[in-house]
Amino acid sequence: MSKRIALVTGGTGGIGTAICQQLAAAGNTVVANYLTGEDAQAESWLAEQRQINPDIHVAAADVTDFDSCTAMIKKIEADLGPVDIVVNCAGITRDKTLKRMTPDMWNAVINTNLNSAYNVTAQLLDGMAERGYGRVINISSVNGQRGQFGQANYSAAKAGLHGFTMAVAQEVASKGVTVNTVSPGYIETAMTSAMPPEVLESIVNSVPMRRMGKPEEIAMTVGWLSDEQNAYITGANIPVNGGLFISH
Repeated sequence: MSKRIALVTGGTGGIGTAICQQLAAAGNTVVANYLTGEDAQAESWLAEQRQINPDIHVAAADVTDFDSCTAMIKKIEADLGPVDIVVNCAGITRDKTLKRMTPDMWNAVINTNLNSAYNVTAQLLDGMAERGYGRVINISSVNGQRGQFGQANYSAAKAGLHGFTMAVAQEVASKGVTVNTVSPGYIETAMTSAMPPEVLESIVNSVPMRRMGKPEEIAMTVGWLSDEQNAYITGANIPVNGGLFISH
């Protein structure tokens, strides 16, 4: 397998970290994006990751801002080379019922979880198509497939991500570029670990496998989709949710 440059937005988060480790273990040079201004946390994260794999890097950008993404991508390309794999993993929640949701809460989630995929991917796609190779993987959510009470913003953004996947997949299918979605269910991360025990128990009881997923299980799916030999799957939405939501 050729050595590829992989960019993971939100790469220093719980799921993002596992994805970075998976892609690096597969022989790729990995760049984890983090939010501008969080340099100290990112450097600490990087030092820890490089004990496992030295070919992991970090890059700052506000993925809600197109120009910030432009600057990040130019620096990555100047320092390491062209990006052939992008994983759009950046995401936040701002949960409220719609009647209590403020415009700021709506816009923050749409900008971070959906618009960021445009801001990053649109600047990489032409290069991938010209080189005849690319992998775009968008991290959606089970709640983008089924909706979730109190998450109109999050569900809309995550559903929109797969719509983005299906459209862009058709635009570059003949150019050696695949575009796919991974939709995790409830995953063990620092965020979910902070939930009250009774909430966690309720979640686990709702999952047919009777457990939450592990970040490594999402990362394995991303690694599979990013593999050079996986060249005929595009426009797909791969659910990794323990049976929580099953569709045909």
